[in-house]
Amino acid sequence: MGEKMGEKTKQQLTAEDVRNMYVKGERDFRNIFLPNADFKDASLVATDFSNADLSKSNFKDAVLVGINFSNADLRNTNLHNADLSDADLTYADLRNADLTNADLTNADLRYADLRGAKLTDADLTYADLTGAKLTQDIKRMERQ
Repeated sequence: MGEKMGEKTKQQLTAEDVRNMYVKGERDFRNIFLPNADFKDASLVATDFSNADLSKSNFKDAVLVGINFSNADLRNTNLHNADLSDADLTYADLRNADLTNADLTNADLRYADLRGAKLTDADLTYADLTGAKLTQDIKRMERQ
């Protein structure tokens, strides 16, 4: 995207535009402003959404393996049942996100803000939570 698209054009993209560009091979959506986007059931493997604003978006049942959400705004985002294995979520803002039943195997969640996130049945196997801001949900999960 970078040099191919001007910043103004990037700001006007829709979720459908992103899906169509992905199918054509585009993987670079850094700095995109796309709150409230609907990516339900989408496959966006190894896509770069670093520094993006995707707050209040819907990624329910999406395949997001190896995605880069570093420094992304994912507040109030629906990631229910999403496959985020091997995802980069460093410094991501996941406050009040729904990560119920999400696969976060090997995910990098260093310094992510997970306060208020729903983590019921989320798979955090081998996830790196160093410096992450956690909620009581994590502590409850560890006791189970």
